[in-house]
Amino acid sequence: MPASRKELTHDRILDVAARAIRRAGYDGVGLASIMKEAGLTHGGFYAHFASRDALLAEATQRAGRATGAVLAERLRLARADGVSPFSALVHTYLADAQLENAECGCVVAALASEIPRQAEAVAGAARARVLGLVELVRRALPAGVDPAQAQVVAATMVGALQLARTLQGKAGRAWLANVRASLMQQYDA
Repeated sequence: MPASRKELTHDRILDVAARAIRRAGYDGVGLASIMKEAGLTHGGFYAHFASRDALLAEATQRAGRATGAVLAERLRLARADGVSPFSALVHTYLADAQLENAECGCVVAALASEIPRQAEAVAGAARARVLGLVELVRRALPAGVDPAQAQVVAATMVGALQLARTLQGKAGRAWLANVRASLMQQYDA
C-alpha cells in the first residue's frame, strides 16, 4: 500500500530535522526553519508532531537508523570483498569525508555533549542510538576480542570524530588517520 500524503510529508519533515540537528545541534534547530526547509508552513507542524521534543526524538531515531544502515551496508560489502568488518567500520566511521559531513554523519558524534540537557524523550532516543552504535561495533569486532571492548572502540571513534571536527583541515585529517591506525593495530592486527 503506498504511503499517504500525510506520511510522505511526515517523512520529509523528519529527513530535514535529522539533517538539521546534526548540522546545528538540538538548540540550533527551530520549528519554523525545519518546516520552511521541508517546503511547508509552520502552522502544519502540529498535524505531524505533538511537540518540538517529539520531533527531535523522532529525528534522532531517524538520523541514527540512517547512519546505522550505511555502516551495516559497508560491513556487508566489506565481508564480500574480503575486508574485515572491523576495518570497514573504522575506515568508514573515521573517514576524512566525515569532517565536512556532520549533516549526514553519526548523530551520536554530532550531539553527544548536548544529550544530557535534553528532555527525556529526546535523551532516551539518543541513548538508544549510543547503544545501537556499541552493538554495531560489538558485531564488527574480530573473533577473540572481548565484546566489552565495543564500548571502548565506540567511545574512541565518537571522541576522535568530535575532536577532529574541532581541529578541522589537515590537523583533523591527521587526527583521524592516527586514531584509525591505532584502532587497527590494537584490534585488527
